[in-house]
Amino acid sequence: MFDVSKWQQIRTLLASLTPAREIRVIAVSKGQGVAEIRAAAEAGVRLFGESYVQEALEKQAQVGRTDLEWHFIGRIQRNKTRLIAAHFHWVHGVTEEGQARRLSEIRAGEGQTPLSVCLQVNISGEASKGGVSPAQLPELAEAVAQMPGVILRGLMAPPAPLLGGDEVTRRHFAALRQQLEWLRAAGHALDTLSMGMSGDYPLALEEGATLLRLGTILFGRREN
Repeated sequence: MFDVSKWQQIRTLLASLTPAREIRVIAVSKGQGVAEIRAAAEAGVRLFGESYVQEALEKQAQVGRTDLEWHFIGRIQRNKTRLIAAHFHWVHGVTEEGQARRLSEIRAGEGQTPLSVCLQVNISGEASKGGVSPAQLPELAEAVAQMPGVILRGLMAPPAPLLGGDEVTRRHFAALRQQLEWLRAAGHALDTLSMGMSGDYPLALEEGATLLRLGTILFGRREN
């Protein structure tokens, strides 16, 4: 069930931060029902994150609201690219040029407004996590920035390593921020750091996050 009080607490926290900057919250609604999404929308949530394409399309149709912004935050499967390009406003987790090119061609071909894209960076280098390496990031960013139909908005961090505590998590977020700053210095107009989840979002905020991906803290634990 959507926790309205937690949502209000988070909104109050964000409003109190200085220096002031725009920070938005994606309510990660994968595995949640339509009733929960409607309750969140009634409370003022406008951004929703989904990882399973078919599930997300069914929810979009049933919720039936045009004022919501849908973020795809799962692994991009080639056979789902057309649906992702057509039915989402943002895609987090682009990890290779081929993914971005397919999204670009489909979105541009449909004549829709450009799709906002974040590149997923494997900051920790863990083999179990997807993402472009920091060494390969500049080349990928340059390629995506030239594509029609998509707008390169920023970077996305997968979850921080489980071991190591707050200090390791902070270094994880700080390293992604540094990558963003280097890309800006190279001429890319980026405005988004998508990092921070229910268990570590306060640290992400301290390190410059502009998009938080919050699921458990807002909806409770999901079944899948």
